[in-house]
Amino acid sequence: MPELPEVETTRSGIAPHITGQQITGTVIRQSQLRWPIPNDLEQHLKGRKIRAVERRAKYLLIKLTQGTLIIHLGMSGSLRILPRSTEPGKHDHFDLLFKTLCLRFHDPRRFGAILWTTEPVADHKLIKHLGPEPLSPEFTGDYLHKQAQGRSVAVKNLIMDGKVVVGVGNIYANEALFRSGINPSRAANRISADRYSQLAEEIKQVLAAAIKRGGTTLRDFQQEDGKPGYFAQELLVYGKAGEPCPGCGEPLKQKRIGQRSSFYCGKCQR
Repeated sequence: MPELPEVETTRSGIAPHITGQQITGTVIRQSQLRWPIPNDLEQHLKGRKIRAVERRAKYLLIKLTQGTLIIHLGMSGSLRILPRSTEPGKHDHFDLLFKTLCLRFHDPRRFGAILWTTEPVADHKLIKHLGPEPLSPEFTGDYLHKQAQGRSVAVKNLIMDGKVVVGVGNIYANEALFRSGINPSRAANRISADRYSQLAEEIKQVLAAAIKRGGTTLRDFQQEDGKPGYFAQELLVYGKAGEPCPGCGEPLKQKRIGQRSSFYCGKCQR
């Protein structure tokens, strides 16, 4: 599933090609995604210019002179910049058309979404309850510590809660907790403010590194395979159950927390 760094890589990859461009039309080949693509979408978009391509959590926001196109990549979605004449593939469900090129949405599992709104994006029902961006100044250890008060849930579940902070997916939660020396099962309300300060900083560093790595292959957004060069950072624990811990050499462990696989060191993380 594309996570925050992959979505940010997508945003920075497509923005230079479509910002300032005028939309000439749309093509809807399959409208039944997570939510149906509005049938009247073209009449809202045609003739309007794109003034910015932004991101909120894992939502891409294509802002026009009036209104915003909201795109979510779901579990398997991707966006490509292609010549308008490029023949669509089996799972190419939607094209946003420009004079010479198109922005094509590809989604084999169809859990993505393409929605239109004229209201302020911050007030949209899918966005208004989201927590702060993890790379923003608002996300700090003090903020996390306050959010944890009275919560006995596992700390891993806390930092993966989109109402607490957005975009900390399973891989990044595992990695940040290991780097912080915090056991993913530890109750959120039994962690000190100092340890939350370290955790918040590690979350920022892990996500920033993933975004930086993804940003090195933005040319892929113009290739027909549609692969945007997702992060290729060195993962320390994720997917490495049984391998030696990078810190102490003990075998890394794996368990299910909140229906997600968790990887950790029973000695280094407490």
